[in-house]
Amino acid sequence: METVGSASSRLFTKIPDSRDPIELEREMHKEFDENMWGCVDTNKKIFPKDFYVVVITKKEKLMQNVIRNYFIARESCPTPEWDQSVYKYIKNDDALDFLWTVPDKQTCELMLINKFEVPVEEHMLLSFVQKFYRGDLLKVAKRMNNERKDSPLLAA
Repeated sequence: METVGSASSRLFTKIPDSRDPIELEREMHKEFDENMWGCVDTNKKIFPKDFYVVVITKKEKLMQNVIRNYFIARESCPTPEWDQSVYKYIKNDDALDFLWTVPDKQTCELMLINKFEVPVEEHMLLSFVQKFYRGDLLKVAKRMNNERKDSPLLAA
């Protein structure tokens, strides 16, 4: 069985079989969707009510062309962070509600500096980045957790 390191090295020097970005995007989404719904299916048996799925995206330090997504289910809405996407699973509807995505710190800073040059198709992402820096996403998380606005304490 090939290790991730040797696969990364081989793929880094290999000419891609397909340069069709639509085909590549479909393949990435297929794997993402399978992992997302696998996480949901496993955890809807564990959590009695609605829950959150946090997708943490990490780039391997030594293999920059290897990006991994980690799918974590939890009862509370997480504090917004870089490299994070958050979904709420609504048990009664058997549906996922997308809440936000915050890319890595470098991408966030680049988007803010160049906000007037951001392509139209990335405006939603720019909006999440701006809300992250203003603290609006934190307010959403606190509201979903029934926390007081000014503290980590639960609202009475």
